Amino acid sequence: MTDLAVDLSIALVDDDNDFRSMTARTLRKFGYTVTDFESGETAISAFEKTSFDVAVIDLSMPGMSGLDVLRQICERSPETETVMLTGDATVRTAVDAMKLGAHDYLSKPIEMDELRVVIDKAYQQSQLRKENERLRVALERTRPNFKMIGRSSGMQEVLRLIDRAGPTDKPILIQGESGTGKELVAHALHQASQVADKPMVVINCAALPENLLESELFGHEKGAFTGATNAKPGLFEVADGGTLFVDEIGELAPSLQAKFLRVLEDGTLRRLGSTKERKVKVRIISATNRDMEREVNEGRFREDLYYRIDVLTLRLPPLRERDDDVSQLASFFAGEDWEIEPEAMQAIRQYSWPGNIRQLINAIERARILADQEVIQLRNLPDPVAHCVDAPQVRLDGPDAIEGDDLNSIQKAHIAELMTREQGNKARVARRLGVSRRTLYRLLDKYDLPTQVTPPSK
Repeated sequence: MTDLAVDLSIALVDDDNDFRSMTARTLRKFGYTVTDFESGETAISAFEKTSFDVAVIDLSMPGMSGLDVLRQICERSPETETVMLTGDATVRTAVDAMKLGAHDYLSKPIEMDELRVVIDKAYQQSQLRKENERLRVALERTRPNFKMIGRSSGMQEVLRLIDRAGPTDKPILIQGESGTGKELVAHALHQASQVADKPMVVINCAALPENLLESELFGHEKGAFTGATNAKPGLFEVADGGTLFVDEIGELAPSLQAKFLRVLEDGTLRRLGSTKERKVKVRIISATNRDMEREVNEGRFREDLYYRIDVLTLRLPPLRERDDDVSQLASFFAGEDWEIEPEAMQAIRQYSWPGNIRQLINAIERARILADQEVIQLRNLPDPVAHCVDAPQVRLDGPDAIEGDDLNSIQKAHIAELMTREQGNKARVARRLGVSRRTLYRLLDKYDLPTQVTPPSK
């Protein structure tokens, strides 16, 4: 028995009872699951309720011909590969079959080992096509191009839970305010899972109206609704074997919650306009900014579905609770070749960031557009951020008094003092200021301070 035979289902369609019985018996010995049909009509009726990996079809049958059966299968079950059989092969019929989408064409009498090889190749082609479709959809939903960053205690706990929960196949619920990076955490969970080589498919329940969301999740058949000109697999099918990330699951309409629950319970679904059951195996990661317990208590979300998706909850802290991470995140989003001046960084650290990481990214991108020479200054930041700086009210008495008590005067005096103390060693001064030497030179130029310091005479 080959490994490919495991869970490989075959529809055998042939009106010759002796041949059909012998062939079905032999294929079962090879380890395939075989359902045999004596006519095209009975086979097509079965395809309404059941899906098959490969169909082996006799070309010459009374009633519905093999080519007619092939056409119907290609339309109703395009994921099924077909192998055509005939006792009187001609080039014309072979060409017609291949044009209609048949994988291969064999002439009777047939060697069973040859048929077995053709079936295995057809199945391989089917799996390759499915995998290509999954990867195509996954690439369309490009993953974020930044990594997990966080030294704060809240983020360290999130990273710990990702390491623990990622390798499991259990549903996980990510809760957090908008913009906290829930999709990024979902990608981290997928990468830590046993199906990291499979696609992670993303859908946002708040971005689509109910009827389109149902079609996206569960798929539809041709003619299921106005505009459905072709059959389309849903994202549950596309993510089969991998991960489906359902963002804003709290927005899922009550009518869809029951269908969603059924997939979680037994892995079965039906496309819109179809009565056929399809089986999928998908790891579900959900996210929401809602209080799901309140949603359940107030009757807006099914309690049984909530407990299905909430095997483990990951709570993402808002940016205002991540003081230790804000400056690190800002520098990362600015880029390696960019500097953030101390006044600007002070404002970034003091601002509350109600829009969380998404708002921080937008603020840094805006600042980069407005900045000169790859240096982000306070004036480049959005007004709400720039105006949050509380200028320290400091007055120095005696010989070290500063003219004025604004932040610039204080910073100028501090840099001058450090330059004198370090005897002009700019590497040590930059290190004590927490900036690069390049930024230090700009600050010296900004405040018209000398770049060289004459050591005091003895």
